[in-house]
Amino acid sequence: MKIKVSLLFLIFTMLTIVVYAEEIKSPTSPDLTQLGIEELMEIEVATVYGASKYEQKVTEAPSSVTVITAEEIRKYGYRTLADILRSVRGFYVTYDRNYNYLGSRGFSRPGDYNTRFLLLVDGHRINDNVYDGAYFGTEFIIDVDLIERVEIIRGPGSSLYGTNAFFGVINIITKQGRDFKGTEISGEAGSFDTYKGRLSYGNKFQNGLEILLSGSLYDSKGQRHLFFKEFDDPATNNGVAENADDDQYNSFFTKLSFHDFTLQAAYVSREKVIPTGSWDTVFNNPRTRTTDELSYIDLNYNYDFGRQTNIQARVYYDQYYYKGDYLYDYPPVTLNKDRAWGDWWGGELKLTTKVVEKHLLTLGAEYRDNFRQDQSNYDEDPFCLYLEDTRDSTILAFYLQDEFKILKNLILNAGLRHDHYSTFGGTTNPRLALIFTPFEKTIFKLLYGEAFRAPNAYELYYDDGGISTKSNPDLNPETIKTYELSLEQYLGNNLHISASGFYYKINDLISQQIDPVDNLIMFNNVEDVEAKGFELELDGRWDSGLRGRISYTYQETENRQTGEILTSSPKHLAKLNIIVPVLKEKVFLGIETQYVSKVKTLEGNYASDYFLANLTLFSQNLLKSLETSATVYNLFDEKYGNTGSEEHAQDIIEQDGRSFRIKLTYKF
Repeated sequence: MKIKVSLLFLIFTMLTIVVYAEEIKSPTSPDLTQLGIEELMEIEVATVYGASKYEQKVTEAPSSVTVITAEEIRKYGYRTLADILRSVRGFYVTYDRNYNYLGSRGFSRPGDYNTRFLLLVDGHRINDNVYDGAYFGTEFIIDVDLIERVEIIRGPGSSLYGTNAFFGVINIITKQGRDFKGTEISGEAGSFDTYKGRLSYGNKFQNGLEILLSGSLYDSKGQRHLFFKEFDDPATNNGVAENADDDQYNSFFTKLSFHDFTLQAAYVSREKVIPTGSWDTVFNNPRTRTTDELSYIDLNYNYDFGRQTNIQARVYYDQYYYKGDYLYDYPPVTLNKDRAWGDWWGGELKLTTKVVEKHLLTLGAEYRDNFRQDQSNYDEDPFCLYLEDTRDSTILAFYLQDEFKILKNLILNAGLRHDHYSTFGGTTNPRLALIFTPFEKTIFKLLYGEAFRAPNAYELYYDDGGISTKSNPDLNPETIKTYELSLEQYLGNNLHISASGFYYKINDLISQQIDPVDNLIMFNNVEDVEAKGFELELDGRWDSGLRGRISYTYQETENRQTGEILTSSPKHLAKLNIIVPVLKEKVFLGIETQYVSKVKTLEGNYASDYFLANLTLFSQNLLKSLETSATVYNLFDEKYGNTGSEEHAQDIIEQDGRSFRIKLTYKF
C-alpha cells in the first residue's frame, strides 16, 4: 500500500516539475511577478458565494474555501455528492449501506445524519426539519450532472446561516439553461446491475427567459451476496445477505429565470434496502428498507442597484417524508413502520451595500415556520401504536456582516447573527476574520467563529413508549468555538499552496446515553470535545489541460472528560488528484487516490487504514456533441470497512471492492 501511495505522489511531483519548467520557458506565458495583486486575482482566483452571501474571491472570503467545478466532476467520474466531498482536503465519508456520513477535522458521529453540516442548493437550505439531516448519497436532491460548482466553506457559519453550519457550509451552485442550449440525454451502466438515465433541456431566449428542466432515474441491485460474520449461523443464512442491497431513486429539477426573478423547484424520492440487519431486524430479508422524499419550491428576487448595492428576497416551501419499514421476529414476524413528515415555509430578506469607501455591509432577516414536524411508529399486523407525536416550531433570525477594508492589503470581516427558537429561546453567534496580504500572491487569514446546532425534533421528542428510547424535551443547543490560521501562496503562473492550522472546542455535545434509572436510550448534552490539526494542499493548473492537487491533513480529536480519541476519527488523510490530457482538448485521464488512517470503532476496536484509487478515461468532441467516460473505482480492489453505529451488530461494515461505470452523454 505504501509503495502505491509513494509511486503516485512521485508521479504527480514529477509532472508538476516538468510542466512548470516548460511554462517558465514559454514566451507566451504571462509574467505574474510583474502583476499587482488585483490583476493576479483576476487571473488565478476562483470566486465563492456562500462564504458571505455575495460573490467574492476565495482569497477575500472569511473562511478556508475549496471549489470543485463541473469539469472536475465529469473528468473524475464522480457519481454522487458524497464522491465529490470524499475528494476534498480534510473531509472523509463513511457508508453503512444505507446512508453516507460526512466527517471533517476529525469529527464524525456514526449514525448522525450529517446534522453538523449545512447543505444549500443555490443558497436554499436542504437540511430537513425533523432530523436536520443533510443527504449526500443517491438520496441527494440534485443530479450531479446539473452542478456548476460545489463550494465547500470550512468552519462555523452560524453568523450568517444559523443552525447546522457547525463544521461547514456546502453550497451547490446549479447550472443554468444557457449551459445546455438544447436537449441533453445521458445514460450510465455499471457494476451491481446499476443503470441511470437523465434527460435535460435548457435554453435562454431573446426575451430574457431562461429555462432548465431535468429528470433522472437510477436503479441498482447492489451487492447480490454480502457476508457479515456477526450473522454467521445456519439460522441466518450463514451470514450472507442475498439480494438485499437494492438502491433506486427518481429526481426532478427545474429552474426558470426572467430578469431579476428565479423560480426553482426540485424533488427526489429514494428507496434503499438495508442488508445489515440493523436495529435487530430480521437478517437477509429485503422487506427492511427506508424511503426518503424531499422537495422544495423557491422564488428568489435579486436586484442590483449598482455601486455594490444589492437586495435579495426569497420565499420557499419545503416538504420531507421518511418511511422506514423494519421487519422484526418478536415472534411472530411483524413489520414495524417508522414514519416522519416535515412541512415548512419561510422567507429571507437581505441587503448588501457599500457604506462610505471601506465598508461593505450585509444585513438580513430570516423567518422559518416548521408547521409540521410529525413522527410515528407502529406495528402493522397485529397493530400496535408506539409513537404518535405532532409538533411545530418557528425560527426568527437577524444577521449583520461588515467587510471593512482597513488598508489596501488588510481586511476585517466581522459578522453576528441572533436566532430565536420557539422551542428553547435565543442564541447569538459571531464570526471574525482578519485577512492580510503582506506581499503580492501571499494571503494570511486569522479566523475565529462560534456556531450552534439546535436539537432537532427527533432528538427532542422521539419516544417508542418505553421499549428502548425516550424523549428529552429539555435538550439545549450544542456549541463550538473555532480558531484557525491559514496561508495561501501563489507560485509562478500555475501553482497554489494552502496551509492552515485549526483548533476547536465543542460544548454540550448531544449524544445518546442510557438512563440508569430505566435503561432507556435518550439524547442528552453530555460531552465536550477538543480538536487540533493542520491541512496542507498544493494545487496546480496549466493551459494544456493538466490539473492536479495533493493534500495532507493531520487531526487529533478527543473527549475532554475522558481524554479518549473519538470514534470514526482518522488522524491522517492524504489525497491526490490528477487530470492528464491524453489528446489535447479531447481525451483526458483522471487519476484519484485517497489514504485514510485507522479509526477507532464503537466497541473500542480499530478499522484498518486503507488506500483507494479511482481511474477515469474521459473524452469529448471525438464525435460531435458526444461525451463518454469509463471509470474504475477502487482500482486495486482494496478490502476495507467503515465503522458501524449503535443500531448495527457489525462493528465494522465492509465496503465495495473494485467496480466500474460507463457513461455516455449526447447533446441535441
